Amino acid sequence: MKITSVETFLVPPRWLFCRIATDEGIVGWGEPVVEGRAETVRAAVDELSDLLVGQDPRRVEDLWQLMTKAAFYRGGPVLSSAVAGLDQALWDILGKSLGAPVHQLLGGAVRDEVRVYGWIGGDEPSAVADAAAQQVESGLTAVKMNGSGRIGRMPTRQEVDGVVARLAAVREVLGDSRDVAVDFHGRFGVAAARRVIPELAPLHPLFVEEPVLPEYTHRLGDVVEASAVPIACGERLYSRTEFLPALQAGIAVAQPDLSHAGGISEVRRIASLAETFDALLAPHCPLGPIALASSLQVAFATPNFLIQEQSIGIHYNTDAELLDYVLDRAPFAFPDGAIRRWDAPGLGVDIDEDAVRAADRRGHRWRNPVWRHDDGSFAEW
Repeated sequence: MKITSVETFLVPPRWLFCRIATDEGIVGWGEPVVEGRAETVRAAVDELSDLLVGQDPRRVEDLWQLMTKAAFYRGGPVLSSAVAGLDQALWDILGKSLGAPVHQLLGGAVRDEVRVYGWIGGDEPSAVADAAAQQVESGLTAVKMNGSGRIGRMPTRQEVDGVVARLAAVREVLGDSRDVAVDFHGRFGVAAARRVIPELAPLHPLFVEEPVLPEYTHRLGDVVEASAVPIACGERLYSRTEFLPALQAGIAVAQPDLSHAGGISEVRRIASLAETFDALLAPHCPLGPIALASSLQVAFATPNFLIQEQSIGIHYNTDAELLDYVLDRAPFAFPDGAIRRWDAPGLGVDIDEDAVRAADRRGHRWRNPVWRHDDGSFAEW
């Protein structure tokens, strides 16, 4: 079997899909994207295709090594994301060629279902409470929320009270039997995170995500030591070597993104590394159906898995929805807050190729918002 072509598709609302075709008619799909830099990743995929066309797609590990190392300059979000999507597609082809789901090729399933959570938006307590109620009605047993909107690196007492009030409002809706995670999105400084997180502890968040920016990973240990609330991070870390200092700092939850951190191949290794630090895996995934399917395949086969993010119904997907690009929506249902394991070959998701090609003709130019503080200086989004 040989790879004959690699195509990419810029699909709304903000995604990039790739399609690897073979001379035996087997096709693999992947999702290589950096949100807001989709066109740049598309160029990287095109460059990497020179290493793939004519090769046997079933040699997944060998091709991963080539894509990540066969150039003098390596790493970074753009290259890692390009590799990630291509790696997903290669695993998809391998599974289809053997008539087996990817999780079986990873050693077999260790669970029958994967608990999932949904994102809730809004900066005011009433807004997030209403959004949490809607997610509960959809069947979810866990949600994730922003700790704040735009906020300074050293928030005022009033701003801190606002963070606590938002979480309290959501906790009241969820009760004690459901979970809520809080995303700081790197908006707080180290000192501020140390002060705020302990105030959230009585409300029992599942974890606090990205309390500080990834460039301050060397200070994560100070945040961990300041509170008993589990600390999570990893959506902006792209390899095992980048996760190592975060794990050494004592994070409880590793959150690699299957479309950013080298794909199924590398995230599987990150999960194993995390296990040696008694840390759990909760893959980041506010993306499309292929990224979610890839995440689920890893979750089905990973012993130290905790919970899976998914973006069905997420508030900022206004031009298209995750399920718009799949032929069969049933596998993604979560009536009891969990997605049941499926055993279809490869990634197990049927992509609507006609819808994808039509969407690519429309394309998109999504960019994340640019925020500023009241004094005109840059603010973290």
